[in-house]
Amino acid sequence: MEITAKTAQQLRITEEEFELIKQKLGRTPNFTELCAFSGMWSEHCSYKNSIKWLKTLPRDGGRMLVAAGEENAGLMDMGNGFGVVFKIESHNHPSAIEPFQGAATGVGGIQRDIFTMGARPIASLNSLRFGNIQDIKTQRLLSGIVHGIGHYGNCFGVPTVGGEVYFEDCYHTNPLVNAMSVGVMQANKMISATAAGIGNPVFFVGSATGKDGIGGASFASAEITAESTEELPAVQVGDPFQEKKLLEACLEVIDTNAVIGMQDMGAAGIICSTAEMSAKGGVGMRIDLDKVPTRQQNMKAWELLLSESQERMLIVVEKGKEAAVLAVFDKWDLSCSKIGEVTGDGLLKFYMHGELEAEIPAYELVLGGGAPQYTRAYTEPKYFEKIKAFDQNSIEDATDIKAVAEQLIQIPNIASKRWVYTQYDSMVGAGNASTNAPSDASIVLAKGTGKALAITVDCNSKYVFADPYIGGMIAVAEAARNIVCSGGEPIGVTNCLNFGNPYDPEVYYQFVKAVTGMGDACKKFKTPVTGGNVSFYNQNPDGPVYPTPTIGMVGILDDFENRMTLNFKKEGDIILLIGQQQNDIGSSEYLHKLKRVEYSTVPHFDLDEEFKVQQFISDIIKERLIESAHDISEGGLAITLLESGFNNDLGFTVSANEPARKDAFWFGEAQSRVIVSVLADKLSAILEKAKTAGISITQLGVVSSGAINVNNINWGSIIDWKNQYDTAIEKLLN
Repeated sequence: MEITAKTAQQLRITEEEFELIKQKLGRTPNFTELCAFSGMWSEHCSYKNSIKWLKTLPRDGGRMLVAAGEENAGLMDMGNGFGVVFKIESHNHPSAIEPFQGAATGVGGIQRDIFTMGARPIASLNSLRFGNIQDIKTQRLLSGIVHGIGHYGNCFGVPTVGGEVYFEDCYHTNPLVNAMSVGVMQANKMISATAAGIGNPVFFVGSATGKDGIGGASFASAEITAESTEELPAVQVGDPFQEKKLLEACLEVIDTNAVIGMQDMGAAGIICSTAEMSAKGGVGMRIDLDKVPTRQQNMKAWELLLSESQERMLIVVEKGKEAAVLAVFDKWDLSCSKIGEVTGDGLLKFYMHGELEAEIPAYELVLGGGAPQYTRAYTEPKYFEKIKAFDQNSIEDATDIKAVAEQLIQIPNIASKRWVYTQYDSMVGAGNASTNAPSDASIVLAKGTGKALAITVDCNSKYVFADPYIGGMIAVAEAARNIVCSGGEPIGVTNCLNFGNPYDPEVYYQFVKAVTGMGDACKKFKTPVTGGNVSFYNQNPDGPVYPTPTIGMVGILDDFENRMTLNFKKEGDIILLIGQQQNDIGSSEYLHKLKRVEYSTVPHFDLDEEFKVQQFISDIIKERLIESAHDISEGGLAITLLESGFNNDLGFTVSANEPARKDAFWFGEAQSRVIVSVLADKLSAILEKAKTAGISITQLGVVSSGAINVNNINWGSIIDWKNQYDTAIEKLLN
């Protein structure tokens, strides 16, 4: 067939890029070659509209053991010879079209990124965004996505230990499904995603290849439209039991010392793994596509290259050691087929039955090589005018604090996500330490290392919408605050950057400013960015989703006895507010959901103040001065107090002279504040330490046996509030 610019356009390749491909090849590509460029130069694989800004993030230092973006996931030093491997990625578009398989394969894909490096996954987390919970479509998406996550994770045997779920109208058409995995390994046993050694055999291992997922990378690099359901083959189909076998086989084959390099076949399938491994090693490959195991007959070369069938790996093996590798995969009843060998010419040559189907320089396909890089124009969004015009004095102050709190505790963004997390196995592996003793971050025992991990995913996208730069900083700061409040030391970040169409200057402004804010915060907290994922084109017909730069963060607990939980411990303990109270209701759930104000300022945030508060919290935890710590976030002070009482059915008696607005004091979401409880005989030590550190402390009251009293008003029993909190989402779904 004649290959023209129109052919390229149908494969989502621009006319400019088509001309660039011809220039790089010195000829017009054939259809198979054009398909390879379509997958590899898609936004999903090449990061062509984001990479220049991603390079501004802090990408080295601290405990980093591999350079950011160089491997399938980040690897950081845990001490004692061990490393923690972690990454977060999106599976938004597939989940919007086929929620069960879209979410399930998102979980499977992120696990492969972990164990392909030689680490055993020990924990999963997720960050989910949906439209209005009372909408039938949202309920269908919610049900399917949660079921898919639970099914794959439960069968695969890795606990889901934490996450977040938000409901906002802007996610109606395009839900966000961000999946994170964390693993542990001996740091000196890492396997790189690199091909090396001319003549070394290339093996295809795992599940057979089908037509599911073909063009998935390109599909994820375009907006969802009414016609998107016609692209259902771009959604992969997963088999968690097959992946469990693949996990064990891959970890076992590493011990044969026969593996030179290994990479999972994720986005763009075989073309991606062969290109990236070859380019990284400065080599080429000769691949016989007819030797790839298939589950459908008569698959064409381009279909084999682009299929994103799940549970597959590409392994480069040291020549002469093939038998040891074959024996391992035979033991686990997994396909292991030699499909080619490493060459020294830098070219990828793909054959079918002896005939050359495609010949492409590996370097020209990949990010950091010949893939294009763009810097898009950006302009301040017009809606900022509405935000700048917001005046909280135009909002009538709350009079009945209890009535407002009762409404807030049942808002889906605040209420218990019990309906979601009870569908996940959180206990498999017996490493989750947060099931019966919750912390702001999830605490997971890293067995055999002498350490524990504190893990969290965080982003309040309303804050980023209100001010992308400050909102990006807050996302990092909240993640660090959750880890610090749990007794951990934040060490590194992985991010999943979910935005609209990058060709829209207002969307690109949000992206640029959010990345800049994240970078500045990461530098402050000394938490380098180990890698992650960019997901553009998250749109609906009315416009883009909220800018959502989800932060996955990992912290270390060198001493498990240093862990801190969020729940009040016993009656009579003193309740303290750490941090400066602000007269601020901007972008709060109270303002947005109850007062119906869509455009308002970002909550108060000062990076230096935040850092100082976190250092103080870390110190008083290490010195065993407090009994609990829970940071103030959605819903403000009132919700934080209630959540602190739920686990042990303990209430509180508190009183305060609200400095200005009542609603700002009780429901404002100003940052850098933490509620702690303390034994009476340790109060003076904390107050003295705070005075020396220049930290504001407010004594609010005491923990009670179960009754709640606020400013001499009886709020009833903590059990009644807990029931409202636990059942709110279930009632809305019913």
